[in-house]
Amino acid sequence: MSDPSPAPSSWTEAERLAALRDYEILDTEPERAFDDIVDLVATLFDAPIAVVNLIDEGRQWFKAEKGLGVRETPLDTSFCAHAILQVDRMVVPDATQDPRFVCNPLVTEAPGLRFYAGQLLKSAEGLPLGTLCVLDTEARPEGPTEVQMKALEVLAAQVMTQLNLRRALKQQQRSEAEFRAITDSLPQMVWATGPDGFHDYYNARWYEFTGMSPGTTDGDGWNEVFHPDDRKRAWGLWRHSLETGDPYEIEYRLKRHDGIYCWTLGRATAVRDEAGRIVRWFGTCTDIDDLKKMDQAKELLSQELSHRIKNIFAVVSALVALSARQYPEAKPFAQALRTRVNALARAHEFVRPHSDVSQPLMGDMTLHGFLAALFMPYTDEAGQPRVRISGDDAAFDDQAATSVALLFHELATNASKYGALSLHGGYVEVTTEQSDGGGYHLAWRERGGPEVKGEPQTAGFGSSLATLSVEGQLAGKLSRNWNPDGLEVLIELPGTALSRRKAARTLTTP
Repeated sequence: MSDPSPAPSSWTEAERLAALRDYEILDTEPERAFDDIVDLVATLFDAPIAVVNLIDEGRQWFKAEKGLGVRETPLDTSFCAHAILQVDRMVVPDATQDPRFVCNPLVTEAPGLRFYAGQLLKSAEGLPLGTLCVLDTEARPEGPTEVQMKALEVLAAQVMTQLNLRRALKQQQRSEAEFRAITDSLPQMVWATGPDGFHDYYNARWYEFTGMSPGTTDGDGWNEVFHPDDRKRAWGLWRHSLETGDPYEIEYRLKRHDGIYCWTLGRATAVRDEAGRIVRWFGTCTDIDDLKKMDQAKELLSQELSHRIKNIFAVVSALVALSARQYPEAKPFAQALRTRVNALARAHEFVRPHSDVSQPLMGDMTLHGFLAALFMPYTDEAGQPRVRISGDDAAFDDQAATSVALLFHELATNASKYGALSLHGGYVEVTTEQSDGGGYHLAWRERGGPEVKGEPQTAGFGSSLATLSVEGQLAGKLSRNWNPDGLEVLIELPGTALSRRKAARTLTTP
């Protein structure tokens, strides 16, 4: 017989009732899985009564019962109300000898219960929900056998397995309903696939956008709503992601319900289990057609504005030339000004937005390509460049084009007048180097020119312009070494000086 004194509990009745209601089992219809368990328990104990009993507020309710013929009884006469106060189980060999039940109407009156054995049904948190129990109208002073109690323990665990599976299924159904509610409210099209890439879910937005019937785009049916010119590329990237697990991202044209193809951004990410295996793919399709049209309009406008700026450079250069004819005494100044304007024009031509037709033949959008175009006029008799570029190349755009063009235009102009490029066989070495800290080093070294007598006593306008371009515009440092064998100019630039894209990446990197 179990100790009639209750075990100390670490739970409250409110917590216990909340856990019971979380299973959503009360007042549900009978189920074969629970009925079979009480039949087996009754047979093993050779007892007329067996129940799966859940203790609710003010009542005990039977999910399955044998020998009672009712689904619930009041709590004040319940044996199980006492059982849930025990650690794991309660056994009453003879209720007439137990002070807890000696006056119980179920003992003193019909049906005259004498024997009780109950195993607690506990949640994963250890909260008692009820019992799996057997009752008999005949006392059993010797109590149940060890085998019977072991069977009762095992079958009670099976009851909890059924309850937990039922709760997990309801939670899954609730989660799926919440997931569908969330995804159907999104402006994006949402889809999911199995680990093999088989599409088995689309949200309402997908069907609304494409006009397709549910199920028609399952599997690989989605490919039919892609623009024919985009299908091969989309399949190639999707297969790559399936093989490698890499995120999927692509822009393609998707057929809308009215038959018009619209630009869409597709993305997908793999979901992995604890072992790292891919179990699902979840993806989205975002309508970017309006954004694409805006970008195209902006691109056309940018090209038009840039073309007009190019024409302004040509007009300014022509005006300077015409003015020089009227004022011959200003010819040297006019010539210097024209060369600087033309240098800026070449820089602008290199970095300005272009159409496929207007794309200049000036090399790639890199620093080396830009410098090669800038130094194109400086060649020897064989057409070989006299300014030799080597080292680490770098991304380059209009952020630095004007400053770099002015700097190297001044260096090349001075070299052609007074330095290495003024003599036959003279040349210049331009080296570029990316530092470990992200900075950029450039060096201008003249070779084969006139002997340098020392640093000039005064700085000309060109030297001041070069210093201003580096230190004022590019936030770098410029130094000059007047070596006997030729001028050496060293430039230190921050890594973000040459390209706004690199600057943006640096700012967004934590």
